[in-house]
Amino acid sequence: MFMSLFDIVLSRRSIRRYEKKDVPEDVLNKILEAGRQAPSAGNQQPWHFIVLTDYDIKEKLSDGKWNTFIKDSAFTIVGCRYIGDEYGRKWSTVDTTIALQNMVIAAWALHVGSCWIGDFKEEEVKKVLDIPEDWKIVALITFGYPAEKPGNRPRKQIDEIVNYNKF
Repeated sequence: MFMSLFDIVLSRRSIRRYEKKDVPEDVLNKILEAGRQAPSAGNQQPWHFIVLTDYDIKEKLSDGKWNTFIKDSAFTIVGCRYIGDEYGRKWSTVDTTIALQNMVIAAWALHVGSCWIGDFKEEEVKKVLDIPEDWKIVALITFGYPAEKPGNRPRKQIDEIVNYNKF
């Protein structure tokens, strides 16, 4: 069944339980390409992505309170931002986040679920993955075929979060 982009965006849910099934390489490559094509300030593309498929590495990174399902993902992407110059220090968090969200939406369109992970110890992750000093981690995102179907979550009404012209 074909879903519009609007339907994809509105139906996406955070997935924390995954089927024990690999995501084919062509699907992974489409997800990565969605990130690569993201806009960035000055077209600097200040990001680097580490794709984790090795179970032992994913297990090492699954030791937090809210991230234990990293080990169960088909793969996890570690989104890093460059901080080695002033431009990167100013815009790389936003740019990398946009690229990661492109991947999340592309994955959902391909029937692959995901979940943003903020529960990580940056220095430990950097050590495990040999991330250089002039890079910082924005987020980890787990990906895989959903083994759950979370329902709608409550959302604030539009008039609670939007004003026109002034706050």
